[in-house]
Amino acid sequence: MAEGFDEEGDARPTGPLTGVTVVELAGIGPIPHAGMLLADMGADVICVERAGPPISWVTPTKDVLRRNRRSIVVDLRTPEGVGVVEKLVARADVLLEGHRPGVAERLGIGPERCHELNPALVYGRMTGWGQTGPLAARAGHDIGYVAVTGALTPGPEGTRPFPPANLLGDFGGGATYLVMGVLAALWEAGRSGRGQVVDASIVDGAASLTSILHGLMASDLWTDVRGANRLDGAAPWYDTYATSDGKFVAVGALEPKFYAELLQVLGLEGKVPDRADVSAWPEIRAALTGVFAGQTQSHWTELFMDSDACVAPVLSLTEAREHPHLREREVFIEVGGVSQPAPAPRFSRTPSGTPRAPRERGAHTREILETFGIAEVDELLRDGIVFETLTETNSPEG
Repeated sequence: MAEGFDEEGDARPTGPLTGVTVVELAGIGPIPHAGMLLADMGADVICVERAGPPISWVTPTKDVLRRNRRSIVVDLRTPEGVGVVEKLVARADVLLEGHRPGVAERLGIGPERCHELNPALVYGRMTGWGQTGPLAARAGHDIGYVAVTGALTPGPEGTRPFPPANLLGDFGGGATYLVMGVLAALWEAGRSGRGQVVDASIVDGAASLTSILHGLMASDLWTDVRGANRLDGAAPWYDTYATSDGKFVAVGALEPKFYAELLQVLGLEGKVPDRADVSAWPEIRAALTGVFAGQTQSHWTELFMDSDACVAPVLSLTEAREHPHLREREVFIEVGGVSQPAPAPRFSRTPSGTPRAPRERGAHTREILETFGIAEVDELLRDGIVFETLTETNSPEG
């Protein structure tokens, strides 16, 4: 099902997951990111989208997270709509859903029902708080999930905790762990013939991301005091510095040999105290601040390009596209007129192809129904059970 071409003549996604069919119940945050990752690796991801207005504020055809999908719009408030999804699930390998606990069951497409239809199905569930616990039914967003796990705490002294967009929770602790769990369950299902539920939550994943910090705490190498740790801005050789043009460079000279090279390139060798003396850190920081402030970011970028001092420019999203290393590796590509990250990781024998640009919601409704052998396509469209090519102006009420 993942091979060949679609109605628009675009090649299906290719990669090591070619032949795997995923049904994605449309959501926000980690669910579409997980679907994108699986699709980028070659899975045929069918996104079942809601009949009402879009749930994302991003224009569907420019929403990078929707790339490489086939889209079908189904009214899940009707028994007939649920029946359509059941037919998709019966022939799928994976289902992804990101509802609050119990919602999928109330819709009639919870794990028990889906495993009746397809015992080998991997049922991937994504929530913020998890399926159990006193907060399981509560609403939330990335910032709250990472806050309670301690992952939001690290930062410079005297500053308030601030969210790194929604990269740490939704995508790092959420989608990444969901995909990892789904792939593990797929591998096991291939041996046992039995599917299972993957319970992924952002709090679980975000907590897992802090594992190294807990190890450091146990070794008396990390404290709960903000800005008092070597990786949270306390150490002057692991921080960012302003340049003369109002931009910044990042310094990560953790190891002594890299730090020695940093001082040598900056002309500070023998001019600052021993870094082993913590009380001297303010003096070292002041010296680094003064030197970096004397030249532009581009000057320091060029000066450190061939150095192991671990100095890099702090770039904006737009500037990152033009960095020579990222440009040579084609880390960013253009798809459908939108610049975006290329599929990652890379595979030597079964590489991912160029992603397909996202289409309007429901652009593949008829194609999907016919592919899955659902004969009553015209009737389903006429009765408002499924919809084709919804835009902001022709979307039915939610």
